[in-house]
Amino acid sequence: MLLACKAYDLEGATNSFAAAVGPNTAILPLLNGMRHLDILDTRFGADHVLGGQCLISVTLDERGEIVHLNETHNLSFGERDGSRSARVEAIASVLSNANFQSRLSEAILEEMWEKWVFIATSAGITCLMRAAVGDIVAAGAADLAIRLLDECCTIATQQGFPPSSRFIELNRAVFTTAGSGLTASMLRDIERGAPIEANHIIGDLLGRGDENSSPLVRIAYAHLKAYEARRAREMTFSGKAA
Repeated sequence: MLLACKAYDLEGATNSFAAAVGPNTAILPLLNGMRHLDILDTRFGADHVLGGQCLISVTLDERGEIVHLNETHNLSFGERDGSRSARVEAIASVLSNANFQSRLSEAILEEMWEKWVFIATSAGITCLMRAAVGDIVAAGAADLAIRLLDECCTIATQQGFPPSSRFIELNRAVFTTAGSGLTASMLRDIERGAPIEANHIIGDLLGRGDENSSPLVRIAYAHLKAYEARRAREMTFSGKAA
């Protein structure tokens, strides 16, 4: 069972398919972060839940249609203990004919943590500054992006998943590239007044670390929660559902 939804829709999604989960069902979630694994483990049992992550850049246009922003469409998955079980081998076989890049990973949790660090850094800094990476660099604030990246890496390391030196090197370059148009999808959600994954992406990461050692993560989270509070107030005032 492939589970791909926003974190704020996770409860509704799990309610919708819970009755279909049998003794041999494998759930492959593609959400960012780690909190969903805890939720799914509690509800269905850890033996049912695989690790997975995807790398794709999409957005919704004014008609609500999905727009693919580049040519990247990668998916990796695997058993969380790194084993090559019959079920993940079977999934790999099925996905081999799909029209996207798929890969069976023997280190899926490490990959998920590295992606979480990247997503938290990109969402945190571009939402906080309300700007693309290149604009942040032009403002002379690339050092703030690097400090945020370092804080996120520190939390991952404290949790037993230190990002690789190659990952850190590549992402230091990403967040200091002049003229880069990179923004997080969370910023695009904010700009259109949509709900965001503040708790799942930034809040949960902050909660797994030391707030005193993660001041920029804390500021980024406070900024996102302030947006959510304002959005809820405005939706209530307009009579719309949040």
